[in-house]
Amino acid sequence: MTLHATYDPDNIFAKMLRGEIPCVKVYEDDVALAFMDVFPQSEGHTLVIPKGVEARNFLEMPTDKLGAYMQRVQKVAKAVEQGLSPDGLVVTQFNGSAAGQTVFHLHFHIIPRWEGKDLGRHAGGGMADTEVLGELATRIQAKL
Repeated sequence: MTLHATYDPDNIFAKMLRGEIPCVKVYEDDVALAFMDVFPQSEGHTLVIPKGVEARNFLEMPTDKLGAYMQRVQKVAKAVEQGLSPDGLVVTQFNGSAAGQTVFHLHFHIIPRWEGKDLGRHAGGGMADTEVLGELATRIQAKL
């Protein structure tokens, strides 16, 4: 997909927001939904998506909603760090398929990193066990 196109209301994250597809929730309020990535690059890989907008990427996010959304991204990132105690934390976001974006609803990745552990390939690893994801989500939620 190109950097600029029409928002697809049937993308997988829009379906999650509507409750049509399940996810392992970490956090939710009126601004954002955070959930475990089912194809994690690292243990605890969490995604944060905005609610109530049709933004395919960061460039399309309405300015008046950006501050509140970024506060939620930071809140979840802090909880991931406190709940899982990684050596480092990657907070990243992709804009367009050429940049690595695979789902065209704005989302930030929060990826814990540990010394000596390799990072998995973006959108290329195996699907995680939902029970394991649930246990990780519980550890993160305890720090929210």
